[in-house]
Amino acid sequence: MLLRMSLPHVDRVILGCWQLARGHGRDVEDAMTVLEAHYDAGFRVLDCADIYTGVEASIGAFARAHGLGPDDLRVHTKYVPDLADLATLRPSDVERAVDRSRERLGRETLDLVQVHWWDDAVPGQLDVLATLGTLQESGAVRAIGLTNVDGRRLRAATTAGFTVASVQTQYSILDRRPAADLAPIAAAHGIDLLCYGSVAGGLLSDRYLGRSDVGEVHENRSLTKYRLIVEEAGGWDALQSLLAALREVADEIGADVAQVASAWCLGQPGVRACIVGIRSTRHVQALCALRDGVALMDEHVKRLAAVRSQFPDVPGAVYALERDRHGRHGRIMKYGLNEATA
Repeated sequence: MLLRMSLPHVDRVILGCWQLARGHGRDVEDAMTVLEAHYDAGFRVLDCADIYTGVEASIGAFARAHGLGPDDLRVHTKYVPDLADLATLRPSDVERAVDRSRERLGRETLDLVQVHWWDDAVPGQLDVLATLGTLQESGAVRAIGLTNVDGRRLRAATTAGFTVASVQTQYSILDRRPAADLAPIAAAHGIDLLCYGSVAGGLLSDRYLGRSDVGEVHENRSLTKYRLIVEEAGGWDALQSLLAALREVADEIGADVAQVASAWCLGQPGVRACIVGIRSTRHVQALCALRDGVALMDEHVKRLAAVRSQFPDVPGAVYALERDRHGRHGRIMKYGLNEATA
Protein backbone atom coordinates (compact mmCIF):
# COMPACT_ATOMS: atom_id res chain seq x y z
CA MET A 1 0.00 0.00 0.00
CA LEU A 2 1.46 3.36 -0.99
CA LEU A 3 1.33 6.25 1.45
CA ARG A 4 -1.30 8.82 0.55
CA MET A 5 0.82 11.76 -0.57
CA SER A 6 -0.07 14.61 -2.91
CA LEU A 7 2.45 16.08 -5.27
CA PRO A 8 4.80 18.71 -3.89
CA HIS A 9 4.69 22.19 -5.35
CA VAL A 10 4.05 22.05 -9.10
CA ASP A 11 4.22 25.03 -11.44
CA ARG A 12 1.76 25.60 -14.27
CA VAL A 13 4.73 25.03 -16.60
CA ILE A 14 7.23 22.25 -15.90
CA LEU A 15 10.50 22.26 -17.82
CA GLY A 16 10.98 19.02 -19.72
CA CYS A 17 14.65 18.09 -20.00
CA TRP A 18 14.49 15.19 -22.49
CA GLN A 19 15.94 17.36 -25.23
CA LEU A 20 19.00 18.14 -23.10
CA ALA A 21 20.01 14.49 -23.31
CA ARG A 22 23.19 13.71 -25.20
CA GLY A 23 22.49 12.71 -28.78
CA HIS A 24 19.04 14.29 -28.97
CA GLY A 25 19.70 16.79 -31.74
CA ARG A 26 22.10 19.17 -33.41
CA ASP A 27 21.06 22.51 -31.90
CA VAL A 28 20.90 21.71 -28.19
CA GLU A 29 22.69 24.36 -26.13
CA ASP A 30 24.86 23.68 -23.10
CA ALA A 31 22.63 22.17 -20.41
CA MET A 32 23.99 24.30 -17.58
CA THR A 33 23.40 27.50 -19.56
CA VAL A 34 19.85 26.48 -20.44
CA LEU A 35 19.00 25.49 -16.86
CA GLU A 36 20.46 28.68 -15.44
CA ALA A 37 18.50 30.93 -17.84
CA HIS A 38 15.21 29.26 -16.98
CA TYR A 39 15.92 29.20 -13.24
CA ASP A 40 16.74 32.91 -13.34
CA ALA A 41 13.35 33.45 -15.03
CA GLY A 42 11.60 31.83 -12.06
CA PHE A 43 11.02 28.24 -13.21
CA ARG A 44 11.37 25.84 -10.32
CA VAL A 45 10.16 22.39 -11.50
CA LEU A 46 12.11 20.12 -13.85
CA ASP A 47 11.13 16.82 -15.45
CA CYS A 48 13.72 14.19 -16.34
CA ALA A 49 14.28 10.42 -16.33
CA ASP A 50 16.97 7.91 -15.51
CA ILE A 51 17.26 7.07 -19.23
CA TYR A 52 17.73 10.68 -20.41
CA THR A 53 21.42 10.34 -21.05
CA GLY A 54 23.37 12.67 -18.79
CA VAL A 55 20.38 14.77 -17.73
CA GLU A 56 20.02 13.74 -14.08
CA ALA A 57 23.75 14.33 -13.66
CA SER A 58 23.51 17.76 -15.31
CA ILE A 59 20.64 18.80 -13.06
CA GLY A 60 22.54 17.58 -10.01
CA ALA A 61 25.64 19.50 -11.08
CA PHE A 62 23.56 22.63 -11.67
CA ALA A 63 21.94 22.40 -8.24
CA ARG A 64 25.28 21.87 -6.51
CA ALA A 65 26.95 24.71 -8.42
CA HIS A 66 24.27 27.15 -7.29
CA GLY A 67 23.68 25.74 -3.81
CA LEU A 68 20.07 24.81 -4.59
CA GLY A 69 18.29 22.52 -2.17
CA PRO A 70 14.95 20.68 -2.42
CA ASP A 71 13.04 23.83 -1.45
CA ASP A 72 14.69 25.77 -4.28
CA LEU A 73 14.25 23.31 -7.13
CA ARG A 74 11.77 20.45 -7.59
CA VAL A 75 12.84 17.55 -9.79
CA HIS A 76 10.51 14.91 -11.19
CA THR A 77 12.26 11.86 -12.56
CA LYS A 78 11.20 8.50 -14.01
CA TYR A 79 12.07 4.90 -13.45
CA VAL A 80 12.25 3.24 -16.87
CA PRO A 81 13.58 -0.31 -16.72
CA ASP A 82 14.76 -1.72 -20.03
CA LEU A 83 12.26 -3.80 -21.97
CA ALA A 84 14.51 -6.85 -21.80
CA ASP A 85 14.63 -6.68 -18.00
CA LEU A 86 10.92 -6.35 -17.20
CA ALA A 87 10.26 -10.05 -16.62
CA THR A 88 13.14 -10.51 -14.18
CA LEU A 89 13.02 -7.29 -12.14
CA ARG A 90 13.60 -7.67 -8.43
CA PRO A 91 13.00 -5.16 -5.62
CA SER A 92 16.76 -4.69 -5.38
CA ASP A 93 16.83 -3.54 -9.02
CA VAL A 94 14.27 -0.85 -8.27
CA GLU A 95 16.11 0.21 -5.14
CA ARG A 96 19.39 0.41 -7.04
CA ALA A 97 17.83 2.57 -9.76
CA VAL A 98 16.34 4.94 -7.19
CA ASP A 99 19.69 5.19 -5.40
CA ARG A 100 21.37 5.94 -8.73
CA SER A 101 18.95 8.78 -9.43
CA ARG A 102 19.42 10.12 -5.91
CA GLU A 103 23.18 10.11 -6.36
CA ARG A 104 23.05 11.79 -9.77
CA LEU A 105 20.64 14.46 -8.60
CA GLY A 106 22.33 14.93 -5.24
CA ARG A 107 19.04 14.37 -3.38
CA GLU A 108 18.29 12.40 -0.27
CA THR A 109 14.65 12.29 -1.33
CA LEU A 110 13.33 12.19 -4.89
CA ASP A 111 10.35 14.55 -5.26
CA LEU A 112 8.47 12.33 -7.72
CA VAL A 113 9.32 9.00 -9.31
CA GLN A 114 7.17 8.13 -12.33
CA VAL A 115 7.10 4.53 -13.53
CA HIS A 116 7.16 3.71 -17.23
CA TRP A 117 6.43 0.09 -18.22
CA TRP A 118 7.14 -0.86 -21.83
CA ASP A 119 4.93 -3.94 -22.16
CA ASP A 120 1.60 -4.40 -20.38
CA ALA A 121 1.70 -8.11 -21.24
CA VAL A 122 4.63 -8.54 -18.85
CA PRO A 123 3.51 -8.60 -15.20
CA GLY A 124 5.41 -6.77 -12.52
CA GLN A 125 4.42 -3.11 -12.69
CA LEU A 126 2.38 -3.35 -9.50
CA ASP A 127 5.33 -5.04 -7.78
CA VAL A 128 7.45 -2.02 -8.73
CA LEU A 129 4.85 0.28 -7.18
CA ALA A 130 4.98 -1.78 -4.00
CA THR A 131 8.76 -1.46 -3.83
CA LEU A 132 8.54 2.28 -4.43
CA GLY A 133 5.98 2.42 -1.64
CA THR A 134 8.54 0.90 0.72
CA LEU A 135 11.09 3.46 -0.44
CA GLN A 136 8.50 6.17 0.15
CA GLU A 137 8.06 5.01 3.73
CA SER A 138 11.82 5.15 4.25
CA GLY A 139 12.06 8.71 2.90
CA ALA A 140 13.88 7.99 -0.36
CA VAL A 141 10.85 8.97 -2.45
CA ARG A 142 8.27 11.67 -1.72
CA ALA A 143 5.57 10.91 -4.32
CA ILE A 144 4.94 8.20 -6.91
CA GLY A 145 3.43 8.52 -10.35
CA LEU A 146 2.87 6.64 -13.57
CA THR A 147 3.69 7.64 -17.10
CA ASN A 148 2.24 6.61 -20.46
CA VAL A 149 -0.59 4.52 -19.03
CA ASP A 150 -4.15 4.28 -20.27
CA GLY A 151 -7.26 4.30 -18.12
CA ARG A 152 -7.34 0.52 -17.79
CA ARG A 153 -3.83 0.37 -16.37
CA LEU A 154 -4.45 3.29 -14.03
CA ARG A 155 -7.63 1.63 -12.77
CA ALA A 156 -5.67 -1.57 -12.12
CA ALA A 157 -3.21 0.35 -9.93
CA THR A 158 -5.90 2.13 -7.91
CA THR A 159 -8.01 -1.02 -7.57
CA ALA A 160 -4.97 -2.79 -6.14
CA GLY A 161 -4.85 -0.15 -3.43
CA PHE A 162 -1.97 1.98 -4.68
CA THR A 163 -2.15 5.73 -4.39
CA VAL A 164 -0.82 7.42 -7.51
CA ALA A 165 -0.02 11.13 -7.22
CA SER A 166 0.15 11.86 -10.95
CA VAL A 167 0.12 10.48 -14.46
CA GLN A 168 2.40 11.93 -17.07
CA THR A 169 0.74 11.64 -20.46
CA GLN A 170 0.98 12.95 -23.99
CA TYR A 171 -1.85 15.43 -24.53
CA SER A 172 -2.44 18.15 -27.09
CA ILE A 173 -5.12 19.56 -29.34
CA LEU A 174 -3.71 17.12 -31.92
CA ASP A 175 -3.59 14.11 -29.61
CA ARG A 176 -6.67 14.04 -27.39
CA ARG A 177 -6.48 10.38 -26.40
CA PRO A 178 -6.33 11.07 -22.61
CA ALA A 179 -9.79 12.67 -22.66
CA ALA A 180 -11.51 9.39 -23.53
CA ASP A 181 -10.78 7.29 -20.45
CA LEU A 182 -7.63 8.35 -18.64
CA ALA A 183 -8.77 11.81 -17.55
CA PRO A 184 -12.09 10.66 -16.00
CA ILE A 185 -10.42 7.86 -14.03
CA ALA A 186 -7.66 10.18 -12.85
CA ALA A 187 -10.24 12.76 -11.76
CA ALA A 188 -12.20 10.16 -9.82
CA HIS A 189 -9.11 9.40 -7.75
CA GLY A 190 -7.73 12.94 -7.43
CA ILE A 191 -4.75 12.16 -9.65
CA ASP A 192 -3.06 15.04 -11.44
CA LEU A 193 -2.31 14.91 -15.16
CA LEU A 194 1.12 16.25 -16.10
CA CYS A 195 1.04 16.65 -19.86
CA TYR A 196 3.85 16.58 -22.37
CA GLY A 197 3.62 17.12 -26.11
CA SER A 198 1.31 20.14 -25.86
CA VAL A 199 3.16 21.75 -28.80
CA ALA A 200 3.88 18.43 -30.54
CA GLY A 201 7.63 18.83 -30.51
CA GLY A 202 7.30 22.33 -31.96
CA LEU A 203 4.97 21.42 -34.83
CA LEU A 204 2.22 23.39 -33.08
CA SER A 205 4.07 26.69 -33.45
CA ASP A 206 4.32 29.65 -35.79
CA ARG A 207 7.42 28.12 -37.30
CA TYR A 208 5.38 25.54 -39.21
CA LEU A 209 2.42 27.69 -40.22
CA GLY A 210 2.35 27.88 -44.01
CA ARG A 211 5.38 25.63 -44.29
CA SER A 212 5.56 22.70 -46.68
CA ASP A 213 5.53 19.19 -45.23
CA VAL A 214 8.73 18.33 -43.38
CA GLY A 215 8.34 14.72 -44.55
CA GLU A 216 10.49 12.08 -42.92
CA VAL A 217 13.70 14.09 -42.52
CA HIS A 218 13.67 15.75 -39.12
CA GLU A 219 16.22 17.73 -37.12
CA ASN A 220 15.59 15.95 -33.82
CA ARG A 221 13.84 12.95 -32.31
CA SER A 222 10.87 14.96 -31.08
CA LEU A 223 9.87 15.95 -34.60
CA THR A 224 10.19 12.35 -35.74
CA LYS A 225 7.80 11.25 -33.02
CA TYR A 226 5.20 13.99 -33.44
CA ARG A 227 5.22 14.00 -37.23
CA LEU A 228 3.75 10.49 -36.95
CA ILE A 229 1.02 11.83 -34.67
CA VAL A 230 0.20 14.48 -37.28
CA GLU A 231 -0.28 11.69 -39.82
CA GLU A 232 -2.75 9.93 -37.50
CA ALA A 233 -4.67 13.20 -36.99
CA GLY A 234 -5.39 13.99 -40.62
CA GLY A 235 -1.99 14.77 -42.10
CA TRP A 236 -0.13 17.94 -42.96
CA ASP A 237 -3.11 19.78 -44.47
CA ALA A 238 -5.07 19.19 -41.27
CA LEU A 239 -2.16 20.52 -39.26
CA GLN A 240 -2.09 23.66 -41.38
CA SER A 241 -5.81 24.25 -40.80
CA LEU A 242 -5.33 23.86 -37.08
CA LEU A 243 -2.29 26.15 -37.06
CA ALA A 244 -4.28 28.83 -38.88
CA ALA A 245 -7.04 28.60 -36.24
CA LEU A 246 -4.48 28.77 -33.43
CA ARG A 247 -2.91 31.81 -35.08
CA GLU A 248 -6.26 33.61 -35.19
CA VAL A 249 -6.72 33.08 -31.47
CA ALA A 250 -3.12 34.10 -30.81
CA ASP A 251 -3.68 37.38 -32.64
CA GLU A 252 -6.71 38.12 -30.48
CA ILE A 253 -5.00 37.54 -27.14
CA GLY A 254 -1.51 38.77 -28.00
CA ALA A 255 0.21 35.41 -27.88
CA ASP A 256 1.94 33.01 -30.24
CA VAL A 257 0.71 29.68 -31.61
CA ALA A 258 2.72 27.54 -29.18
CA GLN A 259 1.39 29.48 -26.20
CA VAL A 260 -2.20 29.04 -27.38
CA ALA A 261 -1.66 25.30 -27.95
CA SER A 262 -0.27 24.86 -24.43
CA ALA A 263 -3.00 27.05 -22.93
CA TRP A 264 -5.56 24.76 -24.59
CA CYS A 265 -3.95 21.79 -22.86
CA LEU A 266 -3.80 23.55 -19.49
CA GLY A 267 -7.52 24.22 -19.76
CA GLN A 268 -8.47 20.54 -20.08
CA PRO A 269 -10.12 18.83 -17.08
CA GLY A 270 -7.66 17.30 -14.66
CA VAL A 271 -4.56 18.89 -16.18
CA ARG A 272 -2.35 20.39 -13.50
CA ALA A 273 0.68 21.30 -15.62
CA CYS A 274 2.23 21.22 -19.06
CA ILE A 275 5.72 19.83 -19.47
CA VAL A 276 7.36 22.01 -22.11
CA GLY A 277 10.65 20.80 -23.53
CA ILE A 278 13.71 23.02 -23.28
CA ARG A 279 16.79 22.78 -25.46
CA SER A 280 17.97 26.40 -25.64
CA THR A 281 17.52 29.84 -24.11
CA ARG A 282 15.54 31.19 -27.07
CA HIS A 283 12.04 30.67 -25.70
CA VAL A 284 12.46 31.73 -22.07
CA GLN A 285 10.28 34.83 -22.35
CA ALA A 286 7.56 32.97 -24.25
CA LEU A 287 7.44 30.35 -21.49
CA CYS A 288 7.27 33.10 -18.88
CA ALA A 289 4.22 34.54 -20.63
CA LEU A 290 2.55 31.12 -20.73
CA ARG A 291 3.27 30.55 -17.06
CA ASP A 292 2.15 33.98 -15.99
CA GLY A 293 -1.23 34.20 -17.64
CA VAL A 294 -1.86 33.15 -21.24
CA ALA A 295 -5.37 31.69 -21.08
CA LEU A 296 -8.21 31.03 -23.49
CA MET A 297 -11.82 32.17 -23.26
CA ASP A 298 -14.66 29.70 -23.80
CA GLU A 299 -15.24 31.23 -27.23
CA HIS A 300 -11.67 30.45 -28.26
CA VAL A 301 -11.94 26.87 -27.05
CA LYS A 302 -15.17 26.33 -28.98
CA ARG A 303 -13.71 27.74 -32.19
CA LEU A 304 -10.65 25.55 -31.92
CA ALA A 305 -12.84 22.52 -31.20
CA ALA A 306 -14.87 23.22 -34.34
CA VAL A 307 -11.74 23.17 -36.48
CA ARG A 308 -10.26 20.13 -34.73
CA SER A 309 -13.50 18.17 -35.19
CA GLN A 310 -13.07 18.30 -38.97
CA PHE A 311 -10.21 15.80 -38.74
CA PRO A 312 -9.80 12.32 -37.24
CA ASP A 313 -8.69 11.76 -33.68
CA VAL A 314 -5.55 9.78 -32.99
CA PRO A 315 -6.91 6.22 -32.67
CA GLY A 316 -6.78 3.94 -29.67
CA ALA A 317 -6.12 4.40 -25.98
CA VAL A 318 -3.29 6.43 -24.52
CA TYR A 319 0.08 5.12 -25.73
CA ALA A 320 -1.47 2.17 -27.59
CA LEU A 321 0.17 3.10 -30.89
CA GLU A 322 3.51 3.58 -29.21
CA ARG A 323 3.30 0.20 -27.44
CA ASP A 324 3.11 -1.63 -30.77
CA ARG A 325 6.79 -2.32 -31.27
CA HIS A 326 6.18 -3.54 -34.80
CA GLY A 327 4.24 -0.44 -35.83
CA ARG A 328 5.76 2.78 -37.10
CA HIS A 329 5.36 4.54 -33.74
CA GLY A 330 6.97 1.74 -31.75
CA ARG A 331 9.81 1.14 -34.18
CA ILE A 332 11.38 4.53 -33.44
CA MET A 333 11.56 3.87 -29.68
CA LYS A 334 14.76 2.91 -27.88
CA TYR A 335 14.06 0.21 -25.33
CA GLY A 336 17.43 -0.22 -23.61
CA LEU A 337 18.78 3.17 -22.57
CA ASN A 338 19.81 2.57 -18.99
CA GLU A 339 23.33 3.61 -18.20
CA ALA A 340 25.73 1.79 -15.92
CA THR A 341 27.13 5.08 -14.65
CA ALA A 342 26.04 8.73 -14.52
